[in-house]
Amino acid sequence: MTDRSAVTVVGGGLAGCEAAWQLACRGVAVTLVEQKPLKRTPAQTGDALCELVCSNSLRGAALSNAVGLLKEELRRAGSLILAAADLTAVPAGGALAVDRDRFSATITAAIDAHPLITRATAEVTEIPAARPVILATGPLTGDALARDLVRAIGEDQLAYYDAIAPIVSAESIDPEKTFRQSRYDKGGDDAYINCPMNAAEYYAFVEALVASEKVEPRAFEEARYFEGCLPVEVMAARGKDTLAYGPMKPVGLVDPRTGRTPYAVVQLRQEDFAATAYNLVGFQTRMTYGAQARVFRMIPGLDAAEFVRFGSVHRNTFVNAPRMLTPTMELRALPGVYLAGQITGVEGYVESAGGGFLCALLLAQRLLGAELTPPPPTTALGGLLTHLRTPREDFQPSNLTWALLPPVVDPTVRKLPKQVRLERGAQRALDALAAWLPLATAGFTPRSIVAAEPAAVTVAAAACELPG
Repeated sequence: MTDRSAVTVVGGGLAGCEAAWQLACRGVAVTLVEQKPLKRTPAQTGDALCELVCSNSLRGAALSNAVGLLKEELRRAGSLILAAADLTAVPAGGALAVDRDRFSATITAAIDAHPLITRATAEVTEIPAARPVILATGPLTGDALARDLVRAIGEDQLAYYDAIAPIVSAESIDPEKTFRQSRYDKGGDDAYINCPMNAAEYYAFVEALVASEKVEPRAFEEARYFEGCLPVEVMAARGKDTLAYGPMKPVGLVDPRTGRTPYAVVQLRQEDFAATAYNLVGFQTRMTYGAQARVFRMIPGLDAAEFVRFGSVHRNTFVNAPRMLTPTMELRALPGVYLAGQITGVEGYVESAGGGFLCALLLAQRLLGAELTPPPPTTALGGLLTHLRTPREDFQPSNLTWALLPPVVDPTVRKLPKQVRLERGAQRALDALAAWLPLATAGFTPRSIVAAEPAAVTVAAAACELPG
């Protein structure tokens, strides 16, 4: 269809602003609804759009870093968030970090200056009746709106708390100290890698968990733990044998090297189809990243573990995306309602912006009667969609990692060195992106954003006309 009627975008964070910008630059009128300054979430302190409430870092900039590749793809695709980040960058070594106040001011000015974006201030307590609508309300979606969403999709499809276990790269696991086996040999030996411990190793590990440095929760996160997803250090503090009867129970496992059941065991479960990464089962944690690296490397077989993702436990609202969303990020239960950003189950600033970009792109293509053209799976943007579309027994939010992209193989080489794989993977992604961009940016009218010192931020429209 060719209707360009207005789209309502709820949420003025990274996903919402990126979605609004992408739609408007394709000639689709947008109403962007943000509750600030009328009301703030417990994590917010300012009134500008795209407030960075935690770190001011958008993480690694190198293309060999999965999120660095995602940033470059968004940059080349005309992302508002990346343009603002580049304009307001501050020195940060190998990372892209921003002056958070100038970053927010730049995006706010850009949104307010776009002739096809109307900003409205309101607290949205129920899903708007106007369709189409994009919900980009983030991890702290208001309780009333969340309840309305639950009525549509079911309580078991919406989570209010996020428990993430660490993930390690497969090649960093020592096979000499581990063995493959499922409990009672159910499910095949390839399902799990087991890291066995004797009694001395186990009690030393428990002691280190209890004594480790922890990330202090924000006030609104206090006492929110569920018994089913307790941090591993909280379980350890309940008693020295708690873990041995919980996630580290050795029941049903026999170490083939000794012929005996270990005193305790840490199980690693395959994370991706290519088996390039494994997560530590039941090891959600609030330890600092440094403490995680130190303590978890005490586990036999993980002495030299390379962490693809560290664990965490925090307040979060997200849907079971693979079950609840169509390939265009539309709610199956509510046609015309789309989700973008962290509420879909992506983690991180850049991933949220990427989610907003993808949702807006696919919606704009539908509204403008164009062929739907999702990004190739070999791109970082395609990797985000892979995460949101892959059914899992226990779907959890995730940052973008290389495990979400197809592995790079060379039939002439038994095993490519890691750096070579990453470099080839990045080049493969950018080549695929270059072939895809003409389809993705059809009808896109770029608008440049220009920052002026000291604090004022202005927006200059590009000379080209808006489509239609």
